[in-house]
Amino acid sequence: GDAGAQFLLGAMYHQGEGVPQDFAEAVWWYRQAAEQGLADAQHRLGAGYASGRGVPQDYVEAHKWANLAAAQVTGGARDAAVELRDRVAVAMTPAQIAEAQQLAREWRPAN
Repeated sequence: GDAGAQFLLGAMYHQGEGVPQDFAEAVWWYRQAAEQGLADAQHRLGAGYASGRGVPQDYVEAHKWANLAAAQVTGGARDAAVELRDRVAVAMTPAQIAEAQQLAREWRPAN
């Protein structure tokens, strides 16, 4: 249940460091940490949805997770999350953007 450790496991699977590279496993670990509110994990999960690595490509989910990450951080980390969110928004319809924003507003961290 340690979000930081879960994020690090996700990063290990993402990079193939000490374990076989496995994007689906990386996304699973990122989700565990993201659901607890860890901004770095939310950003990585959003990136996974944007690229379709480890999960089916889903711009609504990518936008939601990037938006949640951007709301928590400052500086370069915020800039990166905003860039991801804005990059996927270009490929979305206004209805999809509205859905992603609504999902982000309704989201609550798991305990």
